[in-house]
Amino acid sequence: MIRQAAFDGPERMLRGALHSHTTRSDGDGTPEEVLRAYASKHFDFVALTDHRIYNYRNFAPDTGITVIPGMEMDRSLPGTSVHCHHIVSIGPEQGEGNGFAQDQRFGTARISTAAECQEMIDMLHANGNMTMYCHPEWSGVTPREFETLRGNFAMEIWNSGCAIENGLDTNAAYWDELLAQGQRIYGAATDDGHAMTHHGNGWVMVRSENSVSAILAALREGAFYSSCGPEIYDFRVEDGVATVECSPVAQIQFRHLRAPYPMAVAPAGESVTRHSVRLRPGKNYVRAVVMDAQGRRAWTNPIFYED
Repeated sequence: MIRQAAFDGPERMLRGALHSHTTRSDGDGTPEEVLRAYASKHFDFVALTDHRIYNYRNFAPDTGITVIPGMEMDRSLPGTSVHCHHIVSIGPEQGEGNGFAQDQRFGTARISTAAECQEMIDMLHANGNMTMYCHPEWSGVTPREFETLRGNFAMEIWNSGCAIENGLDTNAAYWDELLAQGQRIYGAATDDGHAMTHHGNGWVMVRSENSVSAILAALREGAFYSSCGPEIYDFRVEDGVATVECSPVAQIQFRHLRAPYPMAVAPAGESVTRHSVRLRPGKNYVRAVVMDAQGRRAWTNPIFYED
């Protein structure tokens, strides 16, 4: 049996925000206001990822929220419209292998190739940080423009700001293209909150102790799932059959780019909490998506396997 890492282990599940903005860049809320907003929605950890300015500081320590060090970086691609790469960078605490300083500022740049963006990603990794690719639909890119980037532990599969403001980046755009290529990249739901109403609409649930180092290790290992509401309790493959168990939802779906699987759909006024399918041969991964009666989704990370 293969059980996805989020559902294996004694640690409790922590709710976290990996992409948020404050008045330190272009957000509407102060860092304290943003952290208190997340605390009111029972988040355990938050990364304050303001544009091109690094942060370690917990601006509301009395909330009990763990602050993940980080920032958001960007590179602009050719054209006069929105056409860019945005990268969230998160890393360990000061003195624990992070090469950046509090309030260290960085510039943006205009580039013409993905290789030039890779140079920025490599710099972030060299300073002890993990990276996540952000909102590909909002950024106006195709998979061909970012699929060669290497070293990102995750890509955004839901982005609250883009979903609320633009109807974009709502359901794992392009993720399956990368997975079907054999890339082991995880999917994360984030807020990318600029308006205060953006915060708390999408999150990751991480199986981890509540410390920066433990949370980063769990994210690196894929020990998390993403949600806008539903809960997922288990996801496993046994004897060629994939099974997911979740809170009551209207629909459960298994996904691979080239393997359409039958959905479980609840009759009107009812719900489903479990679904299984026999996996098609010759595939390298499977993932699951659940959707509740209000249209809110949750996404497992993939189980990677060989026939």
